[in-house]
Amino acid sequence: MSKRPFDLLGAAIALVVCSPVFLVAALAVKLGSPGPVFFRQARVGRGGKLFRIWKFRTMRHEASPGGAQVTAGNDPRITAQGRRLRRWKIDELPQLINVLAGDMSLVGPRPEVPCYAEKWPAALRSTILSERPGLTDPATLQWLDEEALLAGAADAEKFYVEQILPAKAAVYADYAGTRTFRGDLGIILATLGALFFKSRAHRPKMPRP
Repeated sequence: MSKRPFDLLGAAIALVVCSPVFLVAALAVKLGSPGPVFFRQARVGRGGKLFRIWKFRTMRHEASPGGAQVTAGNDPRITAQGRRLRRWKIDELPQLINVLAGDMSLVGPRPEVPCYAEKWPAALRSTILSERPGLTDPATLQWLDEEALLAGAADAEKFYVEQILPAKAAVYADYAGTRTFRGDLGIILATLGALFFKSRAHRPKMPRP
């Protein structure tokens, strides 16, 4: 099966199967703090085209949107319900809508905000942008504890830009140059396994902040 039909089929099935989770998560967000259920933000898609990503809102609605675009695990803007959603990556599930719309794929480089996508190494940028961004990819497995790493950094944005972002870019480019349908299936299964069983087997030895 080619990538796009698989994305459509997989996203449609996942939306149906996860619909009870959607309802519970939406109710938790709405009752937990004032504001909309969903969070929308511009991200860089295939070919550099911008699109608006769907997420469950995990921060206070009145929180300032300016400043650093990375979120550490100890960020005071995160609500109590938001921490639970982020722990299990449930806040990312609405991106299945982006997959159906054709903005994203089930597997592909994670979509960055424009200011950080501009910082990808020039030699890797066109390779990364040749793929639709995805819900998961090898870098997702390697940096499942990214928010914890950022929480321990004196300057979370600096640590992200100087350490995590270039390492992720290299993984994105490697995926784009070597991806296979079988490999994508393996990444999806590994991601589900890592979330449900909290596996650390795929995480790299990153320098501590």
